[in-house]
Amino acid sequence: MIRLNLVLLLAVLVSAFYLVHVQYDSRRLYTELDRMRAQAQRLEADHEQLVVQKRAQATPGRVQQIATAQLQMRPANPAITEYVKGAPLALSPQPSAEARE
Repeated sequence: MIRLNLVLLLAVLVSAFYLVHVQYDSRRLYTELDRMRAQAQRLEADHEQLVVQKRAQATPGRVQQIATAQLQMRPANPAITEYVKGAPLALSPQPSAEARE
């Protein structure tokens, strides 16, 4: 009887320690999940802000301003346009039926 009581006591102690360990892991994982959700929200907000900044940088007026100021570009007009005419492409003749055999 004493042996059975000791085995049952040992089983209760092991299950109690296991329960404490599982609860600790559960709390640790929950706090990590909460931190990851907060980080995901921050990253989503940063992404939205970057998309807005990208749109602001790509407005036609800003592109035009940078093209003229930094790259010294100017709008194309017929007075400064040069048209290049190339020679027509010479097509190679098709081999005859005798040459293929």
